[in-house]
Amino acid sequence: MDVHQNWREVKELFRDSFRSSFHYAIASVSEDGEPHVTPIGSLIPGKPGEGIYFEKFAQGLSRNIDHNNRICVLAVNSSRWFWLKSLIGGRFRFPPAVRLHGTAQKLRPATEMEMSMWQKRVSAVRHTKGHKLMWSEMDMVREIKFDRIDAVHIGQMTHGLWQKTTEENHA
Repeated sequence: MDVHQNWREVKELFRDSFRSSFHYAIASVSEDGEPHVTPIGSLIPGKPGEGIYFEKFAQGLSRNIDHNNRICVLAVNSSRWFWLKSLIGGRFRFPPAVRLHGTAQKLRPATEMEMSMWQKRVSAVRHTKGHKLMWSEMDMVREIKFDRIDAVHIGQMTHGLWQKTTEENHA
């Protein structure tokens, strides 16, 4: 599947995933070769094949990236209503999940625009104690360069949703 050609669908799925679960899963590999999965709520997809995430709490992920910067991000639309409608109808109308593979770049200070995008994303809870404790001082980011999209297929329920993937795999 082409990162640039399918980016709009990926961003829509990421939006729905964040709305339903408030995070994505980022997989990395430790120096010892152990898989490590970290929930990250601050990932923001940008231009095709690009994204950023704010790094504040993910110490294990940070260590792993310093050793091996290859990562895989899983986004799943966990909306109960979405799943219930799909199960009743026997088909997903939209992809329920996707994996993005890529490389995480060096940790750097966030730009004013990036911090503004983040604060806009969490503005609905800006007056809460949790926002102040967790998200008010997000100022360090890593850029991610995505080079591959893997559709998550669930048999007939997802048949044809990522048509280009199916065609490419049989070519």
